[in-house]
Amino acid sequence: MNPHVDKYLLDGCMRCPYGGTPQCKVHTWQRELVLLRHLALESGLTEEVKWGVPCYTLGNKNIFMVTAFKNYAALNFFKGVLLKDEAKLLTAHGESSQSARSLRFTSPDQILQQQELIKAYLQEAIEIEKAGLKVEFKQNLEPVPEELMATFENHPDLKRAFYSLTPGRQRGYILFFSQPKQTQTRFSRIEKCREKILKGIGLHD
Repeated sequence: MNPHVDKYLLDGCMRCPYGGTPQCKVHTWQRELVLLRHLALESGLTEEVKWGVPCYTLGNKNIFMVTAFKNYAALNFFKGVLLKDEAKLLTAHGESSQSARSLRFTSPDQILQQQELIKAYLQEAIEIEKAGLKVEFKQNLEPVPEELMATFENHPDLKRAFYSLTPGRQRGYILFFSQPKQTQTRFSRIEKCREKILKGIGLHD
């Protein structure tokens, strides 16, 4: 067990202003997170903290994370798209998510009732990594909107921060910025997301 994970369960990931306060979402889902951590530790993987949240690894390869969102606690699988998901429980993180998938929970009873099934998902994810299976990513799914390129020209710090994000987070923002037909609305969305991008946070984090 990692003491840094103990701290996460008390204070959160500290990546937003609510970290270390009663408003942090880890407090909403603390019982669920504790149960998911227990199952994660039973898998035999190495427990670490990455991006401020508990991450479970095999030979330095990320397998899954335990984390809290506003409306649920989750197990996030890095190669979730490769899981068979015969029970149809996995959820993609967004339209642009090519690899990651999550199991989402809103009560401790839900986890307790499904714990054997959850263990099976964890073990399958481990076997996928041991087998060396890889996700085939499709590149350049969406063009970068002109409004974002124009903003980059005036704000190189935002450009650096944006391209430091993971490909999935970049695609999430691109889809969000591209949806409105009006240029002004696109610029407005970019401006509203500026601070999140500069902090290295994804659209739905």
